Amino acid sequence: LVETSVGRLMFNSVLPLSLRFINEAVEAKKIKHIVTKAIETEPETVVAKMIDDIKNLGFEAATKSGLSVGVTDCGMIEEKEQVIAKANDAVEKIQEYYLQGLITNDERRRQSLDVWIKTTEELAEKTWATYDDRNSVKTIIDSGGTRASKDQVKQLAAMRGLVVDPLGNIVEMPTKSNFRQGLSIFEYVTSARGSRKGLTDSAIKTADAGYLTRRLVDVAHDAIIRSEDCETKEGIEIKRLPRKEIFMSRILGRYTTQDIKEGRKILVKVGELITPDLAEAVNQSKVDSVWVRSALTCRAKYGLCAKCYGWDYSNRSQVKIGVPVGVLAAQSIGEPGTQLTMRVKHSGGIVGLDVTQGLPRVEELLEARNPKVQAIIAHFPGKVRIKQKANEQEIIIKGNNGEEENYTLSSSIKLQVSDKQLVHTGQALTAGGINVQELLQLSGLLATQQYIVRQVQAVYESQGISINDKHFEVIVRKMGDKLQIDMPGDTDFLVGEVVERSRFVDINEDVMAAGGDPATARVLLLGITRSSLFTDSWLSAASFQHTKHVLTDAAAEGAIDYLKGLKENVIIGRLIPTSEERARFE
Repeated sequence: LVETSVGRLMFNSVLPLSLRFINEAVEAKKIKHIVTKAIETEPETVVAKMIDDIKNLGFEAATKSGLSVGVTDCGMIEEKEQVIAKANDAVEKIQEYYLQGLITNDERRRQSLDVWIKTTEELAEKTWATYDDRNSVKTIIDSGGTRASKDQVKQLAAMRGLVVDPLGNIVEMPTKSNFRQGLSIFEYVTSARGSRKGLTDSAIKTADAGYLTRRLVDVAHDAIIRSEDCETKEGIEIKRLPRKEIFMSRILGRYTTQDIKEGRKILVKVGELITPDLAEAVNQSKVDSVWVRSALTCRAKYGLCAKCYGWDYSNRSQVKIGVPVGVLAAQSIGEPGTQLTMRVKHSGGIVGLDVTQGLPRVEELLEARNPKVQAIIAHFPGKVRIKQKANEQEIIIKGNNGEEENYTLSSSIKLQVSDKQLVHTGQALTAGGINVQELLQLSGLLATQQYIVRQVQAVYESQGISINDKHFEVIVRKMGDKLQIDMPGDTDFLVGEVVERSRFVDINEDVMAAGGDPATARVLLLGITRSSLFTDSWLSAASFQHTKHVLTDAAAEGAIDYLKGLKENVIIGRLIPTSEERARFE
């Protein structure tokens, strides 16, 4: 006999026999796990039917039950008044310091806001701690993937906290009440501004996310798997920290460039595919980092090779020739982009959650723009010394070869390094984004590309959206595949001309074979829009932006389009190069 519930019996009735009997609570993550398992063991038709049946069962149950978090379900804590009184005292003290001229207005504002942010968090934690596991609110929120979150409990039963005005600035007066107590007139008016901002944001920003997808598709539509193996020995290092919970999924389905060893024991040989079993073994071991092949280091002249890309996650097996991985990447990154923006609505313009940092930060990185708040970076490896003064701080870097650099900063700037810490070239010393062009000069292309991948990934992960690193790598590879001619040698290039790496290599090989001098060039890192316009395909560039300009240039040069990507083939009505025989572009 098995003790279970009616709901679990209904859920199991829609699963294929091989997956029954699941006798536990199934949240969103578990559903993914079930589908993955079904894909491995069952034919596609069975999996498709199962997914449909689960969806229908979910809709039916949700409609009948109408489960939701109610205002009265959220209990309040008694010591709320004391906590708020303590915060009021702290803010008054800060105001006194300001009036005595001990701190600037900026510091007063920042310190006051810090007090209220901490107070709101403290109340939220204390309120949450009073709910036991049988509380329906806790059950709904812990199930994951639902619209309710701890944050809504904070607003219903703790305090609403600080809100933002329509320009995204924080309103200094916090909302001390919660929805259960009801807001005062003044609190209602300040809150309403933030809520309106949330609603208008959703409307405007959805278009932004759609435009991001379009630019991503445009830059990467010719990233197609075109060969089996480019035979490169290079790769990238995937470290266990700081994202250790997803270490296994980051190495899964990739080829190694070095043996993975634990002590003397070889867990995975060089050039071997990391299968689920091997990934599990590496994850259980004490190995801290793994060297694998990546789209960033692929040497394929056109598109990518199958070995550098690794697994195709849609069917959990080696990617086939002709798969348009660029469009796949663009859609995988662009589609959740709409969530980055839509999420604003649920928090009603509360501070710390308004993800207008989300999408604009992704754009800033993928367009290789200068960040709004720029970090200072180390220009050489060395040791940091920090000297704190009255209202400024000094950072001194002593290099390993005797060089020295020092920066004097306001004391309000947050440092990312501590005294006597060793730093490497290109490491951020202060909070903010790194200027990617500066990083490119100091640390080279690969390090800069990896920085962009990490930063964009951080924005999505902060929203609980998991996207495989591979997709970002495909896009960022395309940002770095243009060169600017320094010396044309005996080629037809002009000084300062921007060319694709594949064309540069081809023409140089021809010139050297004829005994001439090759051209020299330097690597560029272009944003996705500029990269799309500098493509070799004039059909693709003209169908994207600046149509007149692109066409007049192409006509003046007598440019030839070799129809390598998807767009140019669609435009002239040819079949797209996504079958094996058409993809092998020789």
